[in-house]
Amino acid sequence: MQATNQEVELKRDVEASVVPVGTKVTLQKGEHAYITQSLGGTYTVIVNGNMFRIDGKDADALGLEVTAQTATPSGAPATPESIEKQAWDAMKTCYDPEIPVNIVDLGLIYDCKIAPLAEASNRVDVKMTLTAPGCGMGPVLAQNVQNKLLMIEGVDEANVEVVWDPPWHQSMMTDAAKLQLGLY
Repeated sequence: MQATNQEVELKRDVEASVVPVGTKVTLQKGEHAYITQSLGGTYTVIVNGNMFRIDGKDADALGLEVTAQTATPSGAPATPESIEKQAWDAMKTCYDPEIPVNIVDLGLIYDCKIAPLAEASNRVDVKMTLTAPGCGMGPVLAQNVQNKLLMIEGVDEANVEVVWDPPWHQSMMTDAAKLQLGLY
């Protein structure tokens, strides 16, 4: 599911983040929600005219099936190069709740470095930005990135730093993102 306007009745109380400020609130059982976006394992909903983000682990509150997030499958021993590729792939599953394009294609990820900690243990350091400095969803997005990086086998630490230099602008988006958002 990507963009929809599916109406659902909340099946239970559920924690949500107010978009775009990021404040945590509890939406009440029985309230009507309109699912406007379902990407990267999270849901953007409208309740009483306000926009909220609900984590995928709480999909059952929307009457949907919770899909288990699993660690990256193992194969050959992880190298810094393979972990970096997996990190970029994982970050491509993170979405701004207001924009139906992943944060990598939006140009929000400025840097991703792998640092060995011990045998079969690594740290991923990411520098990312936001589309606007006042966006309250920054901590929520950074936490989402960190959680997905920690699911990669061989990654035991993940540091996500939100930076403002250089300032983000639309030219940092991939051509695919610009096309998807109608900017071409």
